[in-house]
Amino acid sequence: MKVTINNATLFLGDCAQVLQQLDPVDAVITDPPYGINENNKKNLSRRNLAAAKDYGEFDWDKSPPPQDLIDLIRTKAKWSAFFGGNYFHLPPTSCWLVWDKLNGDNDFADCELAWTNWPKAVRRLQWRWNGMIRQGNEERYHPTQKPLEVMKWVITLCPKADSVLDPFMGSGTTCMVCVENGRGYLGSEIIESTCKIAENRINKIKNADKFFNL
Repeated sequence: MKVTINNATLFLGDCAQVLQQLDPVDAVITDPPYGINENNKKNLSRRNLAAAKDYGEFDWDKSPPPQDLIDLIRTKAKWSAFFGGNYFHLPPTSCWLVWDKLNGDNDFADCELAWTNWPKAVRRLQWRWNGMIRQGNEERYHPTQKPLEVMKWVITLCPKADSVLDPFMGSGTTCMVCVENGRGYLGSEIIESTCKIAENRINKIKNADKFFNL
């Protein structure tokens, strides 16, 4: 199943199958499962219980994507950025993106790393994203959801991103940035309810005034 909204096409299905039908794009910008078993029960058992949200039952983070899938994804674009790149087998790079979440005292990671193949130096962004204590007023729909400003930052740094592929779309944050700025977008999500969340979020903004510009 696929849905087209403005310049974005969303696929419901396994990205390993969806990728077979897609032509190359400018950039792959994605956030695969890291394989660290970040599940709902683990999230709810954090020490900061007031900030823990119940996202329902899920187990999609039991293992990372197979290496042949990571390799296939990289063939779809000249430029790539993989959040959680420190968990995958990727070539050496000069340009790691460091998102400092300003988490404070808890057992979440202080930062998240994105591997890129961009000819740049290491870059860092500070953007608080800790439960209810976070910058902006975005609603969180997904346990590994990235803030809009973080994805805006990533796309701005990419050497060329007029068309973007995200094989692990989640709740559609990267798609929202692309739609708001007239960039082509292709995304896939294997969980139907999550794909619907992405569709609904994008439909809400497609006729609204832009909330930021790149």
